[in-house]
Amino acid sequence: MGSVVRAAGLRGLPGLIDELGGDGRGLLARYGVDAALLETDDAVMPSLAAGRILEAAAADRDCPDLGLRLAARQDIAVLGPLAIAIENSATLGEALDCATRFLFVHSPALTVTQVPDPSGRPGVIGLRYGSTEMDPMPPQVCDNGLGLLHRITVLLAGGRYGLRSVHLTHRPLAPVARYTEFFGADVRFGQAAAVLRVPATLNDATVAGGNRVLREVALDYMRSHFPAPEQGLDERVRQLLTQSLGSSPAGIAAVARRLQIHPRTLQRRLAESGTTYDTILDAVRRETAHRLITTTDLPFSQVTAMVGLTEQSALTRAVRRWFGVGPRDLRRGAH
Repeated sequence: MGSVVRAAGLRGLPGLIDELGGDGRGLLARYGVDAALLETDDAVMPSLAAGRILEAAAADRDCPDLGLRLAARQDIAVLGPLAIAIENSATLGEALDCATRFLFVHSPALTVTQVPDPSGRPGVIGLRYGSTEMDPMPPQVCDNGLGLLHRITVLLAGGRYGLRSVHLTHRPLAPVARYTEFFGADVRFGQAAAVLRVPATLNDATVAGGNRVLREVALDYMRSHFPAPEQGLDERVRQLLTQSLGSSPAGIAAVARRLQIHPRTLQRRLAESGTTYDTILDAVRRETAHRLITTTDLPFSQVTAMVGLTEQSALTRAVRRWFGVGPRDLRRGAH
C-alpha cells in the first residue's frame, strides 16, 4: 500500500479549477475524493492520487502553471499541527529542522532536507524538496511543493530571504518568466533535485512572534499521535536527549541503557548512519541553549545546568562556538 498525504495539501484546488472555468468538485469526485475533506485537518488520501489530480487539473484546464497558482493561494496552515510547531520556532534553522523531522505528519512520502549547495558555492546551502514514492516527482507536484516551501520561508523570514536560485527537475511547463516572477530569483530546469539555494546564515535568522509553549505543545502532540515511520536511531537518541537534558545524565551509557543496547553498539550504529553521539548531544545543547537564552530571562547559571553543563564558563565557550557571540550579547540581540 502506498503512502498517504493529508487532504489539506490540495486545499484551494477546487476553487482554483472553478475560476479557470472547470468543475473543481467534479474533478475531485472523478478520483473518489470529496472536496469537503480538503477543509478538514485529519483526512488523508493516497499520495499518488493527489499527484494525479494535480496533473489532471492542469491538463483539463490547459493551465501549465497550476502548481504555482495553487501554492500562491495556500498557506502554512495546510500542514496542520506541523504548522504550529514551525511558526513558533525561534529561528529559521529551528523551523527547518522541525520540518525535516516531522514532515511525515503531513505525508510520509514527502521530505525537506538541508543539503550542500548543488552549485558548490561557499556560504550557500540547499533546501531540497523530494518524495520517497514519486521519483521523479510529477511536475505540478514539484512546482506546488517547492512553491509552498518558498512562500513559507518568506513568511517566517518576514520578507525576502536571499534566495540565490531555484532548481527544478523538469522542463519549463510555463514561460520561464512565470517562474522567475513567482520565486523572485533565477530558476534552472532539468536539475538533479528540486532545491531552493539559500544563504547558510538563514539558519540563524529569527522568526518573529514565536511562542515556545505553543511549539512544545505541538511537538508533544505530534510525537504522541504520529509515530515516525522507520525512525532512525539518531532521531531516537536526539529525542531522548531533548527530553532528559539537564535532568538526568547526558552520557552515552545512560542513553544506551534507555535504548536497551550496549554503548559500543550505539556508537557503531550511529557511525553507520553518518553521525556520532557527541554530535547529536552538541546539537541538542545548541538548540536548548538558544531557546533558553533568547526567549527567557533565566540566569545563565541556570541555563548552564539546564543544558547539562557543569560550569558557566563552559556555557560561554559553547555559545561563542555556536553563535559567534557570548550569552549576554546573544540575549541582548534577541531582545
